[in-house]
Amino acid sequence: MITLEWLYALAGAMFAAFALLGAVDRTNAKRLGNAGFWGLMALSLLGGSYLGDLGNGVLVLGLAGLAGFGFVGRGNPPTTSDDDREAFSARLGNKIFLPALIIPLTALIGTLLYNYSPLGQSGLFQPKRETYILLGLGVLLALIVIYAWLRPPAIAPLQEGRRLIDAIGWAAVLPQMLAALGVVFAAAGVGTIIGDTTRALIPEGSIFLTVMVFALGMALFTMIMGNAFAAFPVMAAAIGVPLLIHGYGGNPAAVGAIGMLAGFCGTLMTPMAANFNLVPAALLELKDRNGVIKAQIFTALPLLLVNICLLYFLAF
Repeated sequence: MITLEWLYALAGAMFAAFALLGAVDRTNAKRLGNAGFWGLMALSLLGGSYLGDLGNGVLVLGLAGLAGFGFVGRGNPPTTSDDDREAFSARLGNKIFLPALIIPLTALIGTLLYNYSPLGQSGLFQPKRETYILLGLGVLLALIVIYAWLRPPAIAPLQEGRRLIDAIGWAAVLPQMLAALGVVFAAAGVGTIIGDTTRALIPEGSIFLTVMVFALGMALFTMIMGNAFAAFPVMAAAIGVPLLIHGYGGNPAAVGAIGMLAGFCGTLMTPMAANFNLVPAALLELKDRNGVIKAQIFTALPLLLVNICLLYFLAF
């Protein structure tokens, strides 16, 4: 059976390659810091299941220390030049994006076939993890097509991947960290405190007010924590499950899905979602580092209002 551990191993091997390539990049003054940071990421993915809670905790502290003290910096690996890219663009046009489409198509079509055909009875994939595994398979298929079609140098995908991951830097691991923080907050009882406060302030039977507090809470907690996946365990434990689902009989699918969408509205409005809002501003070299957020606010607020209405009408 192919399990999620196989996907972790694939991603870990990629980060290990980034670490090795970064270590030998003498053009980068912070090459050792980069190598250490991506090496720890590789160790987490390759051996996190065996390190235990203490080992993984020390590993996270190592990542935070390397990033926090400025030991991680942007490298400039040898990849295609601007002239090469312009030549590819002129010759291939939009066809150059075809390999990228292989990834979502493999995940979508493969998941449908696996779940709605006899293939699903084979037990080939770990239950409820087939989409993730097929996503990784799609990446490998896309790489095969790229090599067969464009014939790049063997190491080009890794060097280009290292260039991009160095440009993103520590923000690349922020979603995982914040999602883990959300679980910690939920385990610490933050959700229970919020739920008790909500019950005390909102009159019993006020479904719309409860829906509004849940959606606004998802957006606000996402803005604070930078990730809707981090906010969801807290708000679900506080309001979503005990009040909306158990208390008022709301549809669990609608509460969960639309609640997440409300949280994503908060993602559009916070610098804490650095990988979404600050990294693009840096890559595009915008003069205003918050320019992306300012452009998104006028989309996020109406969407949040729409999600509140959808949650009220579709869940009840």
